[in-house]
Amino acid sequence: EQTEPTPQHIVKKKQKAMASQTKLKKPNSHFSLCTFLFFTVLFTIPALFLLRTSSSCSSSTGAVSSSYDTYQPPWSGDLQTAQFAWNRLAFSLTNPPPKSLKLAVFSRKWPTGPNPGGMERHAFTLYTALARRGHRVHVFTSPLDHSPETNIITPVSDQILYPIIHSHGDAEPGKWRYNKAWELYQEENKKEPFDAVHSESVALPHWIAREVPNLAVSWHGIALESLQSSIYQDLIRKPDEPRSQGFNASLYGAVIPKILDEIRFFHNYAHHIAISDSCGEMLRDVYQIPEKRVHVILNGVDEHGFTSDKKQRSLFRSKLGLSENSSAIVLGAAGRLVKDKGHPLLFEAFSKLLETHSNVYLVVAGSGPWEQRYKELGEKVSILGSLNPNELKGFYNGIDLFVNPTLRPQGLDLTLMESMLSGKPVMASRYASIKRSIVVNDEFGFMFAPNVEALTAVMEVAVAEGAERLAERGRKCKEYAAEMFTASKMALAYERLFLCINDQRFCIYP
Repeated sequence: EQTEPTPQHIVKKKQKAMASQTKLKKPNSHFSLCTFLFFTVLFTIPALFLLRTSSSCSSSTGAVSSSYDTYQPPWSGDLQTAQFAWNRLAFSLTNPPPKSLKLAVFSRKWPTGPNPGGMERHAFTLYTALARRGHRVHVFTSPLDHSPETNIITPVSDQILYPIIHSHGDAEPGKWRYNKAWELYQEENKKEPFDAVHSESVALPHWIAREVPNLAVSWHGIALESLQSSIYQDLIRKPDEPRSQGFNASLYGAVIPKILDEIRFFHNYAHHIAISDSCGEMLRDVYQIPEKRVHVILNGVDEHGFTSDKKQRSLFRSKLGLSENSSAIVLGAAGRLVKDKGHPLLFEAFSKLLETHSNVYLVVAGSGPWEQRYKELGEKVSILGSLNPNELKGFYNGIDLFVNPTLRPQGLDLTLMESMLSGKPVMASRYASIKRSIVVNDEFGFMFAPNVEALTAVMEVAVAEGAERLAERGRKCKEYAAEMFTASKMALAYERLFLCINDQRFCIYP
């Protein structure tokens, strides 16, 4: 007969049982840890992907993928609903247009002089490109200046490579009379109706434009943006400097009424082309233009005229007294030397930079009132005056960094695009138009609040980086600009818009 176990036996059995349970728990604990890690990874990766996608969508909704933007799937749909710049879309330069269009253009001036304005350069670049694409382009403009130096600009008799120019009479060269231009348009329209009509800003007044359903207008600056310009220009006043006597009168007597007038009459234009993403937002949100009538197409510049060229760089820098291997940092600025282009900021900021750095130079291309002031800074500053396109190419290649301290938020300065295409990083005022459409990546350069302190600080950072790092930034600028800011891309985007205006089938992309 089996005896009952002693208390010691019971203790030993409990100890064995506990040891056994402990051994069993280890694999369970390991299994739980693996399970936890598995599900953590399983749910974390999709979460990170969603966050990345969300961030990408917020930066440029609907855009195609780009080398310097977070990836996005290719966009498709009705182009009239696209609220991003059409430059982001893929258009084929090698394929001929599906239809040859007869296009009418109203431009106050046509570039005939050696130094045309930004709007004139835009019109010439765009419509020369469209004419070479096979479209029949008719430009209605003011009388041309037929001086000998201007005859080489546009051989108007060439109807294949260049637009056909219709300059009205009864005015001095460059003096715009819309009623005379409208009469010329009507005569040509009777021969064969135009497929699309384009007005450069208010070249064609709204009371005429409202009768043209196939018309699109490009806004190179709107009054709401000019209000911001007035504010920035007043903010740079020194403490002891009196405010301009006409400031209040201009602000309340002209600028604000003009904004209100624009909001009212802009609706008379059938289609609106904004040249920056921020302008597109203003037209939709403040000017209350229906979304399907607002299209963002960024300006472009001649990609063949602005390229990287080592020989041009060496030649330009040798004229500054810099050797091939010099580590000097050369800053460059271009444009009219006037207050609203930000030259008061650049003058003072570079003056401060010279106090701490001896190996920096400033080269300014342009002419105007601030030319004499810059000469006060001595041999480290060179004023080149107005440059022709070939001279500009040498200028862009010779500098290390392009500076644009503009106090005018309206539009987009073509010099920013030219410098990027030439392989140079940019330093620009932190305006929504530039931040959202040009310096979309920190790698492309530097941005600053439009005041002397901010510009001086960011100059210090750029100079500290050195020429090699700035050149690396410039290479990335060039790659991005070649995707977005070329004349070819701009022309193809406008072509697609005019096709869409003429035939709704072409509104569907791709």
